[in-house]
Amino acid sequence: MLYRENGQFKTSYRADNAVFPIRQDQVAIALILLLAFVVVPAFASEYLFRAILIPFLILSLAALGLNVLVGYCGQISLGTGAFMAVGAYAAYNFQVRIEGMPLIASLLLGGLASTVVGVFFGVPSLRIKGLYLAVATLAAQFFCDWAFLRISWFTNNSASGNVSVSNLQVFGFSVESPVQKYLFCLVFVVVFATLTKNLVRSAIGREWMAMRDMDVAASVIGIRPVYAKLSAFAVSSFIVGVAGALWGFVHLGSWEPAAFSIDRSFQLLFMVIIGGLGSVMGAFFGAAFIIILPILLSQLPHWLGIPIATETSSHLEFMVFGALIVFFLIKEPHGIARLWSTAKEKLRLWPFPH
Repeated sequence: MLYRENGQFKTSYRADNAVFPIRQDQVAIALILLLAFVVVPAFASEYLFRAILIPFLILSLAALGLNVLVGYCGQISLGTGAFMAVGAYAAYNFQVRIEGMPLIASLLLGGLASTVVGVFFGVPSLRIKGLYLAVATLAAQFFCDWAFLRISWFTNNSASGNVSVSNLQVFGFSVESPVQKYLFCLVFVVVFATLTKNLVRSAIGREWMAMRDMDVAASVIGIRPVYAKLSAFAVSSFIVGVAGALWGFVHLGSWEPAAFSIDRSFQLLFMVIIGGLGSVMGAFFGAAFIIILPILLSQLPHWLGIPIATETSSHLEFMVFGALIVFFLIKEPHGIARLWSTAKEKLRLWPFPH
């Protein structure tokens, strides 16, 4: 009854083609933003900010960028961790080598540097696809790991290979406390999610989806594969690079190349697959699943009063987590976003049979 659109008449094409055409969706998004910007900063604990909320926001942004490439354009990538690393190290070098460089400018320039690298490694997508393309993007992961570990210029000649940033400021305001870091990341996520949602609904977004569904037919009707595929790599790498810079600057503060290893690439790919390919909302669902579930699994034995060793708990956590991923993919291969869409459709038709 609450999710019924009776009486919501559309009098223009613009209204009918809005991002959220149903009034209940508009109210829900407004309430979520109010909760995120006002309620959470007022009541959340420091542990919640550092361990869950800030990593959730940054990894959601990275998964959003990967979803542009994998979900909307159908180009498999295993080099997302490398593109995050490029964004983080490029932003670091802009910050330390250019006096007075604003923090936001450093983060965006890190995203641009990641765009260049992403397009370079995306060139093989013009000739190969599927698992062969995955292997090609995997080369980016190994190359970037080697470069940031062996070439001391990227780490500003740090002897240990470890880099760090401090005293983050935006327009004269400090970004040091957990609440400030959370709000800073939240603004980035909201802006990029809005831009991505509108971009995938535009002409270039439809070109991406045409290449994903059938690239030969898309070429026949006049879509240029070079432009469509490389633009997807560019947009995806830019968002992922900004997320990598936020991960290094805001979440870690001090990092080394191992922070962006191949494990990070697989983690983001799992987020996209579990959350839902080709869905902006799926990036957030997948990030929540990947981040929150391991914490719940690690704490569950203590809540139930079951005495268990730390090593055993860690192994059980991985086993249960992997089993849940396999089970979920078998039951709903289109991800959590598909379950969400199905629930909304049922609410729109309830109580009538369907």
